[in-house]
Amino acid sequence: MFLINLLGTVLKYCYELIGNYGFAIILFTLISKIILLPVSIWVQKNSIKMVRMQPELNRIKIDYYGDKDSIAEEESKLYKKYKYNPFASIIPLVIQIALLLGLVQVINKPITHVLNYSDKTISKYVSVLTNKDKDISKENSAIEILVVKDVKKDKTAYYDIDKKENVNKINNLHLIFLGFDLSNVAVREKGITYLIPLIAGLSSLIMCLYQNKMNVLQKEQSKFGKYSVLILSVGLSLYLGAFVAAGVALYWITSNLFAVLQQYLLNKFISPKKYVDYEELEKTREELNQIEKISSEKRSKKEIKKEKEDYKKFFKIVNKHLVFYSESNGFYKYYKSIIEYILKNTNITIHYITSDYKDNIFNLEKENDQIKAYYIGEKKLITLMMKMDADVVVMTMPDINTYHIKRSYVRKDIHYVYIPHAMGSINLTLRYKATFNYDTIFAAGRMQYDEEIAFNKKYKLKRNIVKVGYPLLDDMIKNYSKKKSKSKRKTVLIAPSWQKDNIIDLCLTDILDNIKDEDYDIIVRPHPQHVKHKKTYFDQMKKKYADSKNIEIQTDFSKTSTVLDSDLVITDWSNIGFEYAFATKKPVLHINTPMKIMNPNYKDLDIEPFNIWARDKVGKSLNVDELDKTKDVIRDLLKNKDKYSKMITDLMDESLYNVGTTSEVGANYIIDLIQEKIKERKGK
Repeated sequence: MFLINLLGTVLKYCYELIGNYGFAIILFTLISKIILLPVSIWVQKNSIKMVRMQPELNRIKIDYYGDKDSIAEEESKLYKKYKYNPFASIIPLVIQIALLLGLVQVINKPITHVLNYSDKTISKYVSVLTNKDKDISKENSAIEILVVKDVKKDKTAYYDIDKKENVNKINNLHLIFLGFDLSNVAVREKGITYLIPLIAGLSSLIMCLYQNKMNVLQKEQSKFGKYSVLILSVGLSLYLGAFVAAGVALYWITSNLFAVLQQYLLNKFISPKKYVDYEELEKTREELNQIEKISSEKRSKKEIKKEKEDYKKFFKIVNKHLVFYSESNGFYKYYKSIIEYILKNTNITIHYITSDYKDNIFNLEKENDQIKAYYIGEKKLITLMMKMDADVVVMTMPDINTYHIKRSYVRKDIHYVYIPHAMGSINLTLRYKATFNYDTIFAAGRMQYDEEIAFNKKYKLKRNIVKVGYPLLDDMIKNYSKKKSKSKRKTVLIAPSWQKDNIIDLCLTDILDNIKDEDYDIIVRPHPQHVKHKKTYFDQMKKKYADSKNIEIQTDFSKTSTVLDSDLVITDWSNIGFEYAFATKKPVLHINTPMKIMNPNYKDLDIEPFNIWARDKVGKSLNVDELDKTKDVIRDLLKNKDKYSKMITDLMDESLYNVGTTSEVGANYIIDLIQEKIKERKGK
């Protein structure tokens, strides 16, 4: 009641000042916005806090993905740290609703609140009206408006109950505004009043569209959130415009438009850009979206069941000494020789986690009791890694502890070992600081060692950089040495990378058209992901070169031939070029497509990446605009293979560590780490 009387008093003074009910309502709305400005400023600052916190909130959701209790606990801590009130955003809505409900009563009772007539006097006016029209109830919420309308029609009927002067005051109430009778209700009237709901809905639409773009909190909502609020707001405005007096609708319309102006001024004087790191916000949002995308991928019931069983099995085993993690079946090759050495020379149990349900490790597990294999999908892996309990964890995954995969929260003394899955520059081909959270880096060669040592010095890191070598290369050399030489036609293999603007995307047809008439077999072996995404393209390529008996577009990956069967490889920035060259001592033709740069700051280290300077040490390279020379360059490379064989051998000897004994060096380092951990525990 107090609020209604207060609103009535304010509206009365506005009316007396202006003399027009419509302009009085507009002035009343402006005054309410000014009075509530401190609240609006507080809400603006609180909203900025929320968006400022959002990168940290996203990081919490990434770190504890799937663990609702931990997320809620960490969010609560963050709110306290920033002194953020999560309920502040609803305060303007509560105030707006209270004002609206109060104003409905005030506008429905102009005789009470604008003219200040007593209840007794008003009852007399109501009695006259209800006696004239028996269908009108005294309990009608808009009874005073009906009295005003009737007085304007027949004021003489009321002279007997009140002074002529008082009746004339009611008659002179100016309820018309821009042609609209503010006492009218759209659903009960005809004519221009029908426009009121449309104008109210339009004002709400303008306000929502502006706030979706400019309100610091609202602009960060999802599209669903933004447009659900828009639909609700416009729907409410249409309803108000249709079922309440036009004066109330005018207040709502004016309030919406003033809200737009107020938001503009708040953003100008309390700019969110000064406080919010939008770059970090976008980065964490992308990470979270990626995790949610992974978690939404459908899996079979068998996969889900196995994951649950393997997850429980992993944590039931105590005193785990050694854990390997593989992103998919194809990553075992980077561990193969090291694992085989450990199995052969120790009794250490190897716990092998894979995110590939069909990983071949499960077949090896059946053959060797020392291998314990576990299938853990990428979503569940987040929690497993946070709860990891082992002495040594070996991975090929960069960026640990930077994104969603973390070092253990349970055990801080785990020793994490990083094995590169390429022999080239880590600084160029991985993200900035990608290996910083590992305890040991196995350097494949001098180039990787120099880069990681430089990082240690620059950032005062205490990581161990160990001269190990490239285990996969040792296996490739062994496999190549076992191949029986036989007379055959020369074979050129085109093996592009899976990255933007590779050979397939830019120039495959140009290369094939240039060499298709040469006297050797040409095999195009695209990356499996390329085949998956460009099936139609490769079908067309097969048709185009169907008459060329020496060209095969190889999309069947069950074929037993390998890259090692080729006499020359054509690639772009794929690591396969160096692997092939060092394993076979045969030359490579590199096509200089746009370089894949994962670390835009790679030049800060002042060490030229191996991937760049070594290209012409293992063969030749051609720019994309020089492909008309492809035929001649290939002839030269095949003709002078002995010269290139020596160059490749010299480069390998200069650049790579422990060729032929990599597995022994790497395995023994891991074994020593485990023994040290065991001694530490016994010493305690």
